[in-house]
Amino acid sequence: MAATNPELARAGTGAPRSPLSETWRQLRGPLVYLLPAALVMLTVTFYPLVFQVWMSFTDYGVIREEGKQTLNRFGPGGLPPANYRPAEGVGLQNYTDILTNEPAFVARLGGNFDFWRILGFNLWWTFSNVGFHVSLGILIAVLLNVEGLWGRKIYRAIFILPMVLPNIVIATVWRNMFDDQYGAINQLISMIAGSPIQIRWFNQIDPPIPGIPLPLSYYAMLIANIWLGWPFMSIVATGALQSIPKEMYEAASIDGATGRQQFWSITLPLLRPAMVPAAMVGIVMTFNLFHIIYFMSGGGPLGRTEIMVTQAFRLVNVNQLYGVAAAFSVLIAAVLIPIFLITNRITRATETYDG
Repeated sequence: MAATNPELARAGTGAPRSPLSETWRQLRGPLVYLLPAALVMLTVTFYPLVFQVWMSFTDYGVIREEGKQTLNRFGPGGLPPANYRPAEGVGLQNYTDILTNEPAFVARLGGNFDFWRILGFNLWWTFSNVGFHVSLGILIAVLLNVEGLWGRKIYRAIFILPMVLPNIVIATVWRNMFDDQYGAINQLISMIAGSPIQIRWFNQIDPPIPGIPLPLSYYAMLIANIWLGWPFMSIVATGALQSIPKEMYEAASIDGATGRQQFWSITLPLLRPAMVPAAMVGIVMTFNLFHIIYFMSGGGPLGRTEIMVTQAFRLVNVNQLYGVAAAFSVLIAAVLIPIFLITNRITRATETYDG
């Protein structure tokens, strides 16, 4: 009979581990691998976010009689400069000045600031653009998906050009095209009309359509951004179309369904799982679309095409009111998060689709 090792016997009958120690043993390995990424995220993402929220409750960057407050507390020799003054807490003053359009605050920004007008235009700008992007993207993807279409691959290669060009190049080219004296758009209109026509696209204050308080510069930027935005939606729609089984269309044809009926009953419902998340991405991107607004209209005329990110940029780089700009950025997040949650709930974008 084989002898039994006493040490192995004692090890086998040892006390069981507690649930807490067992959980730690299972998580110890993954946590070691996640730690470097967590440190990077803490440094480049969470710390700036927390610091910005703190800064929104201070007068960071406010211009005072003694001169502009310096942000660097370490001057020559490591000593604070003469014009350094630590930021002082102001509570909710930055938020109330923004939300109530406090007259002295508005005058300090040049007189054209109106938070609620900026927010209203920003929302209209976002949803009007995304509506065109999604509609045109689906329509063009369906047209280019027709079997036997000559040059289909060439067309698909061409329509992604707006996505690969630098943003500042796109905005500058479209700005020049809408130039009131030498722009290609006015020249084309003059050619069609048979007489010189000079439309002041970015300087006309009165709205071109009575009853709709949107300046002419809005429509110029809308045309430019439609050209810029539909290719992304078309690429998403094209990929989704490739996944639709042809047998479904064949069965629908046998049942007597017309092409229009197949589009509304088969194509659109099966495109929805791909297009809804793409539309939500488009909403966030268009809401924060800086370059088209800033480089084409500059927020004009009289700030009527200003959106929230361009206004925040001015608060930082023109007015250097960093505390106010931080509060304004917090308000941007406070607007975007409910929009995301509401659209997500209405469209059920994050739900799974089992067919």
